[in-house]
Amino acid sequence: MFRTCDITGLKVDLRAERLIQLNAVMAVVSLLVGVIAALLLVLTRWQVVHLLPVEWYYRILTLHGLNALIFWIIFFEVAGLYFGSTVVLNSRMSSPKFGWLAFILMVLGFLLVNYTILTGSADVLMTSYAPLQASPIYYLGIILFAVGALIGVFLFFANLLIARKDRTYGDSLPLFTFGLVAAAIIATLTLASGAIIYIPTLLWSLGIIKSIDAGVYKLIWWGLGHSSQQINVTAMIAVWYLGAFLTVGGTSINEKVSRFAFVFYVIGINVASAHHLLVDPGPSPAWKVFNTSYIMYIAVLASMIHAFAVPSAVESAQRRRGFTKGLFDWLKNAPWGNPAFSAVLLSIIIFGFIGGVTGVVNGMEQTNIIVHNTLSIPGHFKGTVVGGTTLAFMGATYYLIPLIFRKKIAFFGLAKVQPWVFGLGIAVLAVSMYILGAFGVPRRHYDITFSGGPFTYTFNPAVDFFWVLFAIGGITAVIGALMWILIVVFSVFLGQPVRGPQDMQLQIASPPPPAKEHHGFEAPGTLTLTLLFMGVFLVFLLLNWGWLAAMWEVK
Repeated sequence: MFRTCDITGLKVDLRAERLIQLNAVMAVVSLLVGVIAALLLVLTRWQVVHLLPVEWYYRILTLHGLNALIFWIIFFEVAGLYFGSTVVLNSRMSSPKFGWLAFILMVLGFLLVNYTILTGSADVLMTSYAPLQASPIYYLGIILFAVGALIGVFLFFANLLIARKDRTYGDSLPLFTFGLVAAAIIATLTLASGAIIYIPTLLWSLGIIKSIDAGVYKLIWWGLGHSSQQINVTAMIAVWYLGAFLTVGGTSINEKVSRFAFVFYVIGINVASAHHLLVDPGPSPAWKVFNTSYIMYIAVLASMIHAFAVPSAVESAQRRRGFTKGLFDWLKNAPWGNPAFSAVLLSIIIFGFIGGVTGVVNGMEQTNIIVHNTLSIPGHFKGTVVGGTTLAFMGATYYLIPLIFRKKIAFFGLAKVQPWVFGLGIAVLAVSMYILGAFGVPRRHYDITFSGGPFTYTFNPAVDFFWVLFAIGGITAVIGALMWILIVVFSVFLGQPVRGPQDMQLQIASPPPPAKEHHGFEAPGTLTLTLLFMGVFLVFLLLNWGWLAAMWEVK
């Protein structure tokens, strides 16, 4: 039932390993569909090319949303949950049969949803707002996928109970697994919201229920739609900690604080969904203010803790290895040739400086009005879910390929530059989209020239420049994603086998020397970078308040 890894020394349940592999493969398939759709969308939104006809634009937009934001990430996260609750803990799989059931349901849901979209039976976008109605097969597919994912989450908790009972780990869970616990709790609440709204919607599409209240649908749906991205954020940060440990031997300089930050996510991060409802008449003003200020700040505080804890873990480990000259000698001598390391660091930078900063502005009731339903909102998504989560998951696969699939990384030279190509492309895409939104470019509109419409609107000429950046960034990001898919597919199916530690292209870092007594801050470089981030954040926030004041002039 087990094999002992000759690289890590950990016991690997062969039944769990197979499920990890299959879910990871389906994640790559889903991402490939999402990436192809993304290229078509970039070449359509860019008015110079304007590739797709109108009906196919919305069809491909639906396809992209479901595959890139839901299927790819949740398949990968289920693989991560099994990995974090069995391999990392030296434990066994609680019920492989239910693991197979979960996988079959998720694959069936994946197939049904994509079939209905591509056949034109679900041109409703990812949100599928009522009264837009898709084929019953579409809603059934989403329900099956969600049920399968929920079974995977329950198996994760069952695996933890077995590991605790068998005492396969120490007094407390490793920080990586603890972060996955927080993600799994959020996932349970998120998938429950999906069941609450998609079951009656399925009955409505079958004609059993006459109507669905559009306001109620939107309120409950965002408990699924946005909260699913909070699962991603929490899992992403768990991967950050894992990446710091594997690449440089870095551990949080205060694990208790890092664990409390994950608890803060469980308490407060789901209410960020409220920013999608700020211009809706249903929720009360008191509800909007409470969720987008006092409660949301708990999640923002947690993100700030993690944003300091992970780089400081890297800095502390590097300084203990002797890289102590100045503020950034530790960063200069970091293992930049390791694609897992560069992916994690770029993920932190893009998520913080682009996704995090814009997320706070989008989430505040007042400043949200500037960018609501403009291209800024998906620009923010690109900074969080893509530049943050997807890039971090890509980095993790460079260790999963040799450790779980037992294959060497193909095109290793290409792998070293892949995170940079993808990260740079996404950063340019996200920033250009956010600026285009600030100029008022609409979020989902097929043709911003409004050709054939009863009115016209001329955007600021600067918009043309940022559309070019949008295209350059989007195409570069697609190239970076296809590079990663090529590396993964070739490695897994055609790559050379890993026969032992001598075949590891990415070494697992040994623990750094014990810390020496020192005076002052343990991670002064990280502190400096954190203060820089705070400065950028404050400047951006003040700019948005200035723009708001210009919109709502008071005399």
